[in-house]
Amino acid sequence: MILNRAERMLARRYLLPGKGEGFIFLVASISLVAVALGVAALIIVMSVMNGFRAELFDKIVGLNGHAVVQSYDGRLSNWQQIAEQAKRTPGVTSAIPLIEQPLMATANGRFEGVLVRGMRFEDIRANKTIMGNVRAGDMKSVTPGSGMVALGSRLADTLGAYPGSKITLWNPEGRSTVVGTVPREVTYTVGAVFEIGVYDYDKAFVLLPMQDAQELLLTGDSVGMIEIQTQNPDKVDQIVAPLRKAVQGQGAIVDWRQMNSALFQALEIERVAMFVVLSLIVLVAVFNILSSLIMLVRAKTRDIAILRTMGSSRSGMMKVFVTVGVTIGSLGIVLGVILGAIFLFFRQNVVDAIQAVTGQNLWDPSVRFLTDLPSKSDPVEVAAIVITALILSFLATLYPAYKAASTDPVQVLRYE
Repeated sequence: MILNRAERMLARRYLLPGKGEGFIFLVASISLVAVALGVAALIIVMSVMNGFRAELFDKIVGLNGHAVVQSYDGRLSNWQQIAEQAKRTPGVTSAIPLIEQPLMATANGRFEGVLVRGMRFEDIRANKTIMGNVRAGDMKSVTPGSGMVALGSRLADTLGAYPGSKITLWNPEGRSTVVGTVPREVTYTVGAVFEIGVYDYDKAFVLLPMQDAQELLLTGDSVGMIEIQTQNPDKVDQIVAPLRKAVQGQGAIVDWRQMNSALFQALEIERVAMFVVLSLIVLVAVFNILSSLIMLVRAKTRDIAILRTMGSSRSGMMKVFVTVGVTIGSLGIVLGVILGAIFLFFRQNVVDAIQAVTGQNLWDPSVRFLTDLPSKSDPVEVAAIVITALILSFLATLYPAYKAASTDPVQVLRYE
């Protein structure tokens, strides 16, 4: 939309308050702030939701892979052949044997349910999710036969067990005696403490070398599952399809969607619902632009009539008022993007400050899964929010601009 010099001058004039127009200017300012708050709220919420999903995906998949081959009875005796076949499957990047078993642990007179995970030493060293989040001790000390284990950070806090402390693991399937089965108990030394950032994992995980886990659980050379990583997690079902025949009768292949379907579906539904609800804020702000322009047109009816008698065209009047409305909306959008970026940058500080003032725990990791408020802005999503707000701002200007362009100079100036 191209404006000539006179139309640009009028648009600038109508954007600034004139004599007796303070109320109109106040309404326009409120409209600008409302658009800014609506856009900022949309950007903040969508970025946090995206960050929440991305963080959960990275951490959960970082520990459990894109898919796992699970045995029916908890033991895969021919896991080497299945792992080799998985590695040869196009699209599969790794196939790692694992043992996972819920057990009881004691330390310092405290009892706690734990999830024991056995991994080969080289697989532990190659796992960035674990090695990149060591909080105390040295993961290199957790070697086969060393008697060392690694604990999740919150489990370590609960048991009071830190590097150098002793922890005893209890296996109910112990040795048989004349009086029944005696649970097997083995004492280890804590070699490292790690923090994944997912509450459920940090609260329960005990990491052992594979050989030590097999000795503790009396499984021999078998494993419980094989973790599979692929090139494209969104196509994992297609990639692992050729493996299903190989494990038929022994186990099943479960991908990350099936393992966490309820969680990720709930996140997606909440994400869409929040977008729709918060879009209403922008819509209300746009109605404020509409009302401020209507008041401006009514206040400037005489001026518009005089301009029309001086040769101003109807299209010129429409362009002036459309420009005024779109400018208010655009300034609000720019301010909203800036506010959103600032809030996201200082998001954890804001949460901590509110918690300090209110005394309430707003981000309980036992409920929220993650220990910190995440954020991941999607440029395409931000652009969609900006474009949507611009379109709504433009549509809100059409009726007042049409009314201004339809002003009849004769009727307005008849009694002047």
